[in-house]
Amino acid sequence: MQSVSVLLLIQRSMLFVCLQMHSLLQVSYTSWFLDAFNYAIATNMDVLNLSIGGPDYLDLPFVEKVWEITANNIIMVSAIGNDGPLYGTLNNPADQSDVIGVGGIDYSDHIASFSSRGMSTWEMPHGYGRVKPDVVAYGRDIMGSRISTGCKSLSGTSVASPVVAGMVCLLVSVIPESSRKDTLNPASMKQALVEGAAKLSGPNMYEQGAGRVDLLESYEILKSYKPRASIFPSTLDYTDCPYSWPFCRQPLYAGAMPVIFNATILNGMGVIGYVESPPTWHPLDEVGNLLSIHFTYSEVIWPWTGYFALHMQIKEEGAQFSGEIGGNVTLRVYSPPAQGEKDIRISTCVLQLKLKVVPTPPRSKRVLWDQFHNIKYPPGYIPRDSLDVRNDILDWHGDHLHTNFHIMFNMLRDAGYYVETLGSPFTCFDALRYGTLLLVDLEEEYFQEEIDKLRDDVLNSGLGLAVFSEWYNVDTMVKMRFFDDNTRSWWTPVTGGANVPALNDLLAPFGIAFGDKILNGDFSINGEHSRYASGTDIVRFPQGGYVHKFPFLDSSESGATQNVLRTPEMTMADSPILGLLEMGEGRVAVYGDSNCLDSSHMVTNCYWLLRKILDFTGGNIKDPVLFSNSVKQKSPLYVEDNQLPSRRTDVNFSTYSAVVGKEVICGSDSVFEIWGTKGYSSQIRGTNRRLPGYSVVDLDRGLNSTVDTSNLKHPKLLGENRSDSLGNRYFGLFYGDELDMPVVVPSHWLVHAIIAVTGILLVLSFWRIRQKRRRRRKGSGSGRFSNL
Repeated sequence: MQSVSVLLLIQRSMLFVCLQMHSLLQVSYTSWFLDAFNYAIATNMDVLNLSIGGPDYLDLPFVEKVWEITANNIIMVSAIGNDGPLYGTLNNPADQSDVIGVGGIDYSDHIASFSSRGMSTWEMPHGYGRVKPDVVAYGRDIMGSRISTGCKSLSGTSVASPVVAGMVCLLVSVIPESSRKDTLNPASMKQALVEGAAKLSGPNMYEQGAGRVDLLESYEILKSYKPRASIFPSTLDYTDCPYSWPFCRQPLYAGAMPVIFNATILNGMGVIGYVESPPTWHPLDEVGNLLSIHFTYSEVIWPWTGYFALHMQIKEEGAQFSGEIGGNVTLRVYSPPAQGEKDIRISTCVLQLKLKVVPTPPRSKRVLWDQFHNIKYPPGYIPRDSLDVRNDILDWHGDHLHTNFHIMFNMLRDAGYYVETLGSPFTCFDALRYGTLLLVDLEEEYFQEEIDKLRDDVLNSGLGLAVFSEWYNVDTMVKMRFFDDNTRSWWTPVTGGANVPALNDLLAPFGIAFGDKILNGDFSINGEHSRYASGTDIVRFPQGGYVHKFPFLDSSESGATQNVLRTPEMTMADSPILGLLEMGEGRVAVYGDSNCLDSSHMVTNCYWLLRKILDFTGGNIKDPVLFSNSVKQKSPLYVEDNQLPSRRTDVNFSTYSAVVGKEVICGSDSVFEIWGTKGYSSQIRGTNRRLPGYSVVDLDRGLNSTVDTSNLKHPKLLGENRSDSLGNRYFGLFYGDELDMPVVVPSHWLVHAIIAVTGILLVLSFWRIRQKRRRRRKGSGSGRFSNL
């Protein structure tokens, strides 16, 4: 006990100058932490607490040094962040799987409002995040010592983290020092903490992780601990709501995009490990054969941890099935022999599954959310969507259905919609299965194949299209750049709130385009009030459509980048912001602002408007107010091409893009049959396959008719591309047709796939910027970037 305490005190004194300067300046440098980490390694410390963090998980020198710390058997505990209650706000290094990430609760066992929420955003937009925090501890109104004398009350995850670090030290002390390094390591300690934690009633897994730490329960686990591997979380139970949110909010059904559950492998047997044999799905009964699972996982489990992702899809012969599917997945992990041992260490991990399945819902109620065309920070300077927000200049919350759009997701589920996620290009989904493709706040470019397919999907296949744009103004972007005096480099926005020039290319076949105004103001439709926050205007729209205009302030005229007093040159004029149009067999709706759907900086929500739009695009239900004759276009809105927003020529967009300079390829979040291909061509149907005893339903027609499977046409696939691209190496890709059994696709360790393998050019381009580490102290009252 004494030796561990001494090491912790040494650690505290080593970082004292660094942390004190950080608290005064609210900024710290990567080099400071690298020096402190090297000292920790050199002095053979046991436990290291880090009550700091930031969103830049691509700060490669810092991230790699954290790996080195844990690889040297130092248990790192870190605060998860004070950016709650927003989702997708985990801070690094607490979001790393080899680090024990700690969230905060109050004395009533409620999640503290300031505690950051998961999921991790490393994996986006082409994958799915991991469960974080790992555990929670008391972090509100905790009594601590002042720097001078006396005591004071402290709140923040920076308070909860050292509470857990102290628990870890107590747990370390119960292991005899002679065998301590052989038994205890970052993985075994995390196993003891998460398995011994008490799950709280109310919060979900991305708020509480495994639950509130329990010292005695963790002690009992460690007392008889034998080195082993395990999976965290060890159970995915669709009947356990709200803990299993968002999975428990939407059941599985045939014909849907695969649902991805990304778990963490904890390997207490050694710093390095490997998956010995393919994972196996063991259903409890025959019904379980309706579930098809593909697996992607870390080829190398290092240091101490790896990822294990399940891609779950109900086979189409289960289109009418309603009920539960249960069973477990097993995974065998092995590590080299420990010192003095001859045999390799082997352990079998078990992940329990209890899933809900419903009949395939009608097409009109199925919404496909476009995640693929999202770009976030890091790596690029992606600016905030609302220019009224002054204390958070970066768009870093993931823009995912289950992060900063989670309230919208819950609303859509309450309204009876089924929302799926597309992390691949538009060529990778069958439009005949969906009522609406929903595009919100997108920064990416589009392949020409996507533009062509979407046009055909809307005109000929009856797909509905709903677009929520954002501001885009080159002059404003130029004014938003700043010079970083530490790295001696300029930070310049890569794009605006949305990539309007790219959206205009996508919408050109429909005669629709957005402008470059930055509009702000309040408006109401039929008694529903909303705030238009840094949205854009519609400058092209066909005759016969329905366009709503409102008087707004145009801050782009003054180049304003945040709330300013109104000046004479700022005009209030009627600006078109909402357009609705029937186009061929389909329907299109466009709106110039997304802040009313984004819970990050929302003033008022516009969920009422989203529901009416989806009723129209998916079901052709026309609200009488939105489709009033008074707003019907007697003549088209039109501006010349040279008046449309233009792309920046001084930014190398290919550095951040999954489109520019890349090839179309369907990733592991698309249906299994098209993994690794270019996807579908136009006007195709999904395949229908059958197990004995289950009738086949044509998902494109609905549930009212069965069809003869011998006459079904398989989808026509575009040419396959089996080369290793970013999407391939990210989660690993399966090539070929769907099988009746799970298929294992090993891929590289997640972080290496992101950074070392596919991201090296990206890292090099930002090397100078990342020499300065912006970290935020997670105590009460902090949480802003400095000098930004």
